[in-house]
Amino acid sequence: MSAEPTHAGSNVSLRERAYRIRRNAVLMGEVQGQGYIAQALGISDVLAVAYFHALRYRPEDPEWEGRDRFCLSIGHYAIALYAALIEAGILPEDEPTSYGGDDSRLPMSGMAAYTPGMEITGGSLGHGLGIAVGMALGLKRKRSDSFVYNLFSDGELNEGSTWEAAMSAGSHKLDNLIGIVDVNGMQADGASRGVLDFEPLVPKFEAFNWFVQRVDGNDIEAVVAAFDAARNHTGAQPRIVICDTRMAKGVPFLESRERNHFLRVEPEEWTEALRILDEGRGR
Repeated sequence: MSAEPTHAGSNVSLRERAYRIRRNAVLMGEVQGQGYIAQALGISDVLAVAYFHALRYRPEDPEWEGRDRFCLSIGHYAIALYAALIEAGILPEDEPTSYGGDDSRLPMSGMAAYTPGMEITGGSLGHGLGIAVGMALGLKRKRSDSFVYNLFSDGELNEGSTWEAAMSAGSHKLDNLIGIVDVNGMQADGASRGVLDFEPLVPKFEAFNWFVQRVDGNDIEAVVAAFDAARNHTGAQPRIVICDTRMAKGVPFLESRERNHFLRVEPEEWTEALRILDEGRGR
């Protein structure tokens, strides 16, 4: 089985991909006038690297057996993943207009049964890493060379099931599992570390026998290097990339809001957000 990505468009820069993902997310947010747009803007650089540098998949065949699996543990980040799936050609470009509507394939929380390219159903936090461990074990039994990527949040580090899964992955030496933690410092009840302090993360995961890297998740070059190192690491252990990101990255007036876990945005502000993103394109 070829280890080369099968998606097209390698002549488009990752910075451009991240811009387009952010723009897709804002267009969907505008449909409902609210949503988890700050998380989507913050994680767009990581998703650009994942879908246009790291992952192996076929846009025309989302269930291709040879694909890498990308699990979205944080179901409320679905708007971000939809934006990436649209850019990747797995979902059509006109799909955002249906976001969150009745009978839409794009519900506000991710559901695998609804959306092509959505590997798992998100909901209560803390389940994704355990599901990813099961997927990684299953792929090993099939002697597959595919990887399982699992994106989860700093808020999920409050959940005991996350640490049980982390211990299982290390115990089973799952070298086909790559975790990604979005550390954006905010959850529904306020500042993440104010709710439950999870630091220091690096030695915690190292103690569970993970290969650990921590990077600025809005630095595309740093994310590329970390993803490459994770995939190419030769140790018999799971890998994790801890990504420190900025909520609402790229739209300063949203970045500066004190509480931006769930944003309600006025109609004229969506237009302003798009203008700012367009002006910053390619920077």
